Amino acid sequence: MSVFSTRAFNKHEQVVFCSDPTSGLRAIIAIHSTVLGPAVGGCRFWDYAAIHHNASPELANARAEEDAIFDVLRLSRGMSYKNAMAGLRLGGGKSIIMGDPRKVKNPALLRSFGAQINRLGGRYYTAEDMGIKPQDLELVHEQTDYVVGLESGDFATGDPSPHTALGVFVGIRAAVQYKLKREDLNGVTVAIQGVGNVGREVANQLRNAGAKIIISDIVRDNIERVLADGEATVVEGDQILTVDADVFAPCAMGGVLNSRTIPNLKAKVVAGSANNVLDDEISDGQELLKRGILYAPDYVINAGGIISVETEVHKEKLDHKARAAKIVRIGDTLKEVFAASDSKGRPTGLIANEIAEKRIEDERQAMQTAAQ
Repeated sequence: MSVFSTRAFNKHEQVVFCSDPTSGLRAIIAIHSTVLGPAVGGCRFWDYAAIHHNASPELANARAEEDAIFDVLRLSRGMSYKNAMAGLRLGGGKSIIMGDPRKVKNPALLRSFGAQINRLGGRYYTAEDMGIKPQDLELVHEQTDYVVGLESGDFATGDPSPHTALGVFVGIRAAVQYKLKREDLNGVTVAIQGVGNVGREVANQLRNAGAKIIISDIVRDNIERVLADGEATVVEGDQILTVDADVFAPCAMGGVLNSRTIPNLKAKVVAGSANNVLDDEISDGQELLKRGILYAPDYVINAGGIISVETEVHKEKLDHKARAAKIVRIGDTLKEVFAASDSKGRPTGLIANEIAEKRIEDERQAMQTAAQ
């Protein structure tokens, strides 16, 4: 598979493949853009071969590598757009460690990953993502200072999940106001796919605002934690996509909305924390628009986490009030995207892409002018 020819490649500055046979590390680091600042994006530890379990081991591994490359390229571009839309002094990057974290994650592997990041000299900062916990970041941090979302240190901002959840909650409220003409969430039904760290907090905030929640998760412990906090209806697997709900909130893996699932979607709003919700951002975005379903672009609504760590990258003391204000503005940004989509008759995702690309290109041009 050629990196340059995959449809996820889009003006990426650098893609690094990392291997350490001793610890078992197999990782990819993708830097999409450093125009607005150092590239920042979490590390996803995921078993890409698991979905190809019916194939031979050789074919499963080959397909897993293709999936991982596609994922890291698309996610890193999304980080550039996310940071641009949030008005942050950060570029976009992402990293992936291949393998089942429950089986292959170990301290030596995480330290080796940290050493690989350190070789990039500050062009990329990593953070928490699926399969990576705060204590894992501490091991990565032993080998590099280019880590954010740490629990301790002079500029530590801690777990970004609650801030991501706040942004998603604000975004759902904004989308409901815009699409359903409801000033509050009382009585609104939200179907949440995935109730891990972010999804669980989103569920709690929605419930506190009077919303009714329907939840699903492949991990039963996650379900039990939500139920321990209050009432929720539980459904199994893909049933969450077809339940009667006002809002579908994907908060797990991406690619869940596609040509197969969109026709069965009953919700009129899609707004959640998952990255790359649309399998094909052009055709699937157009299909949602045609069906009158309002889509909150993922990298706009889930920017709360990255907003929370911006000060950590720039070694600035955290101003909680200023951070909260930036996160709350996610709702206003989404409404601008929604209005532009309506006026131009084009999908919200493409509208957001164009705004983000213009902001990055304007800064690139300004830098070139200043250098002349």
